[in-house]
Amino acid sequence: MKVIIAEKPSVAREIAAIVGAKEKQEGYIQGNGYAVTWALGHLVSLAMPEEYGAVGFNREHLPITPEPFKLIVRQVKADKGYKTDTGAVKQLSIIKKLFEQCDSIIVATDAGREGELIFRYIYHYLKCNKPFNRLWINSLTDKAIREGLANLKNGNEYDNLYLAAKARSEADWLVGINASQALSVAAGYGTYSLGRVQTPTLMMICNRYQENKGFTPQTYVQMLLTLKHNDSLLFTALSCEKFNTLAEADPISERIYNGGMAKVKQVEEKPMTEQAPLLYDLTALQKEANKRFGYTAQDTLTIAQTLYEKKFITYPRTGSRYIPQDVFAEIPDLIRTLSNHPVFGSQATTLLEVPLNNRSVDDSKVTDHHALLITDNKTSELSDKEKEIYTLIIARLLEAFSSACQKSVTTITFDAREYEFIAKSTTIKNLGWRGILQSSDEKTEDGEEQATKLPPLQQGDECEIQSLELLEKQTKPKPIHTESSLLSAMESAGKELENEEERQAMKESGIGTPATRAAIIETLFARDYIRRDKKSLLPTEKGLSVYNVVKSKKIADIQMTGMWENALSKIENGEMSADTFGKGITVYASQVTEELLNTSITVADKSTCCCPKCGKPDMLFFDKVVKCRNVECPVTVFRERSGKQLSDKHITELLTKQKTGTIKGFKSKAGKTFDAALAFDEQFNVVFLFPDKKKR
Repeated sequence: MKVIIAEKPSVAREIAAIVGAKEKQEGYIQGNGYAVTWALGHLVSLAMPEEYGAVGFNREHLPITPEPFKLIVRQVKADKGYKTDTGAVKQLSIIKKLFEQCDSIIVATDAGREGELIFRYIYHYLKCNKPFNRLWINSLTDKAIREGLANLKNGNEYDNLYLAAKARSEADWLVGINASQALSVAAGYGTYSLGRVQTPTLMMICNRYQENKGFTPQTYVQMLLTLKHNDSLLFTALSCEKFNTLAEADPISERIYNGGMAKVKQVEEKPMTEQAPLLYDLTALQKEANKRFGYTAQDTLTIAQTLYEKKFITYPRTGSRYIPQDVFAEIPDLIRTLSNHPVFGSQATTLLEVPLNNRSVDDSKVTDHHALLITDNKTSELSDKEKEIYTLIIARLLEAFSSACQKSVTTITFDAREYEFIAKSTTIKNLGWRGILQSSDEKTEDGEEQATKLPPLQQGDECEIQSLELLEKQTKPKPIHTESSLLSAMESAGKELENEEERQAMKESGIGTPATRAAIIETLFARDYIRRDKKSLLPTEKGLSVYNVVKSKKIADIQMTGMWENALSKIENGEMSADTFGKGITVYASQVTEELLNTSITVADKSTCCCPKCGKPDMLFFDKVVKCRNVECPVTVFRERSGKQLSDKHITELLTKQKTGTIKGFKSKAGKTFDAALAFDEQFNVVFLFPDKKKR
């Protein structure tokens, strides 16, 4: 018997249908010589510090550097600390039984770094030594699965991928655990979270926020002429010179206006080619979805993953924007499936009549997976959000293989009383790829809408000044990060790169990976380090406090984090030893720990209340919780309780008197309101106290 192990039950069902396994068992599907099971994500993970004897947050334990790392069954949060996930234990026992009974294993977890790690951790934890092959596919269509099963790869071919994943996992543990504990110990109260990629990402958000808020705008004035040549339509020209004040510009503008005419000094017409965009990788899709629809990076990833599991798109967690030659050969058939599309049908049909643009075709730039494509399966039952993301991918497919957009840019320089003015116009000669979404709006460098047409002028022609307007403007700061701009910054390790080619070149030293960046951003929200204001990402008071403490420390070094990410890519490609990387990270984690242990942090209001359990002074009042400053003390009071937001007065009364007076306005799970006092029980948990003295 052969065992096939997928990452999710839904994927296992698709593969089981292909191999003829139809008998549903608990935790797997059996039949035709196969047993198809699933991992339910990370069933096995690296052990927490307690497994190495480092209980609690203590200075003497740091840095914690396990040698070797231990693997344990997945843990889940409990009332006090963590406990073993019973569901994971159960599924692992099923996998173990199947591994013991089988002749060989087919690995069908997601074809990427994390998918490989999920299987290998299970394989090593169960001490399995059965041979295994790898199913490596770009989509979940029946055709792709069949072809993949017919061309299984020897599992050893993916050893470097596993080593890179293992190195990433251990590096994140070493830096995250040690840095978080070190800062918490240095603070003396509260618990703080730092991470190898999480913290540099917070730095980028805070840096941009501080730069934006600290920006002092400079006022300047420009003159705008409205001109007319013979009986032609009116058009405008903007002064090249900028003036500091209206008072400075006013006499000059009056002299120019009274002159009545502006003379053509130079006419320049330049052809311009705007290349078709590359296909989407996950990050590019996330950026576009954030700009157009305001979707978070996690939203887009979740939707794309669903579309993938429904067999409508190829593997979404890709970092490549290219496809290989053999896939390019299939693109005409893929475009042909869109010929009856209600929005893009005519564009698809037209595109098939001309040679396809091959800008997105490059075998050498395809990593584990090629760029995002649709599959040839017809869609059905899509939610509105799924339709929007699917439509983006269709549009980009058609854009990428369309011709370049050809333009002609006309620039006319005028002289008026020895002051120069510029008028610009862009004429589209061939829409090319821009015709797919008709997104051909053009703007000047100053952001002003350009004139759609200028009259046919020659050097020496004179135009009549119809009006002159003084425009008072201000210099603008770089905008606060949105998820779209943050993803770009993560992709290029914080470097401000507008050019697409430069961004692509910097990808190797970006921070995080396309598959992990959404989770990193969501972690910052979960830690209460950042918040959303419409599309903008703003640091919280807690986030800024952490930023101010660590911004000059090694853990906040964005470029160094990019170098580590590049090193992981080299391990994956067999160009670097995982052991060498591990030794470097261990030294780095030790340096980070030492730096943080010698610092201090304040992110909460201290009160005069003493802890009712351990007697420590200065209970800490956070936005969402009030905690004892002693990190080993469990006393915690959450501000929100049964739909009621507790005030500082309520909590202070509870801490000092062990109970409160009757508080009105709590809500039960059934939606009914009730009144009750709050009190501590024997274990210092907060409970309700009703008038009849019964606790609930």
